[in-house]
Amino acid sequence: MNPSTLPFKRLCATSAAILASGLVVMLTVGCSTKNYVRSQTTPIIQQTNELDTKTAADHRAIQDTDARAQAGIAGAMTAAGTADQHAQAAGQSADAANKNAQEAYNRVDSLSGVVANLDNYTPLADVNVTFAFDKSVLTDDDKAQLDQLATTLQTARGYILSLTGGTDTTGDANYNYQLSQRRADAVANYLQTKYNIPPHKFYLVGIGKDQQVAVDNTREGRAQNRRVEIKLLTNRGTNANGTSSATSQPTGQ
Repeated sequence: MNPSTLPFKRLCATSAAILASGLVVMLTVGCSTKNYVRSQTTPIIQQTNELDTKTAADHRAIQDTDARAQAGIAGAMTAAGTADQHAQAAGQSADAANKNAQEAYNRVDSLSGVVANLDNYTPLADVNVTFAFDKSVLTDDDKAQLDQLATTLQTARGYILSLTGGTDTTGDANYNYQLSQRRADAVANYLQTKYNIPPHKFYLVGIGKDQQVAVDNTREGRAQNRRVEIKLLTNRGTNANGTSSATSQPTGQ
């Protein structure tokens, strides 16, 4: 071996050893860094994945809730529409029944000539109800009087109800005739609807301002003339021996 090359070889060997050590250190440091980064990022990645999963689940839940809400709203609207249709049908049926009842009332100028053997009828009750100016709506007091009258009907037999509507002297005569009829209708409709009285039992007379029951030049007198007189008459009398007797039933249109 050439002595002159020995230092150089030693230097090369030393350098190689140093380089190898450096590589080892670098590899070790690199592995350590990767492991550290992996240990730090893995929980973050897991949390991110869990958050994505939860977000997707929440989105599906929101969509499901919205779909159920829309279905519920649609169902409620359908039910409301059906209920409204039923209410309208019921209202139409009630209007038709009321119209039929009004058409079945006996509308006469007077009871004489349309009620057979009128002289044989005995009055059981006589009630007056009054109305506000140009009105045909029953008040609570009016209804209370009619309710009291209806208690008599529970035991009455062979009876008729004479309803005579009137007005004060204010206004056109033809209009007052119509107004007096509407007032008589209001009484008949109340009794017929609430107590199921057959329409043919009613005899309605609209006299307008033709027959005044009080002086019409005072407020109190005009109030009394805006009325309907209700007379409950029966043809079931009592004989001397106490038995019931009946005359012929009323006839008329």
